Amino acid sequence: MAMTVWQYPKCSTCRKATKWLTEHKVTFAAPDIVQTPPSAAKLRELFKRSGLPIARFFNTSGESYRAGEFKDRLKTMSEGEALAALAADGKLIKRPLVDAGDAVLVGFDEDAYQQAFGKTAGNTPGQTAGKISGQASGSRRAGSK
Repeated sequence: MAMTVWQYPKCSTCRKATKWLTEHKVTFAAPDIVQTPPSAAKLRELFKRSGLPIARFFNTSGESYRAGEFKDRLKTMSEGEALAALAADGKLIKRPLVDAGDAVLVGFDEDAYQQAFGKTAGNTPGQTAGKISGQASGSRRAGSK
């Protein structure tokens, strides 16, 4: 399975993530998350595999999030409504969003990327040891909320 990193070229965090992956010889496709956001079905799959709450998939610092008043709306939205909103506006999605088969990462944190890809750098993406899912920025670790 080819690894996909949905990213926004103007996003400095996305540039850091793709630079890290390139430096570690991890092969990936990098579609523009605004031009070609993942479908609602793909987002549902990633959400389920990640084990994260749906709120972690939202770019809470973005203009679309604020303009759409998602801070309040998200509390009452169904999972399907939230996924449909994300699929309709790539700027709503926390980025980068990484699908590496057994790893689903949201955001960029070097430690989380090292854990997910460091031991397999240069190998086929998705062949990481064990299942790693989580939000890269503020990854869930034992004892964290």
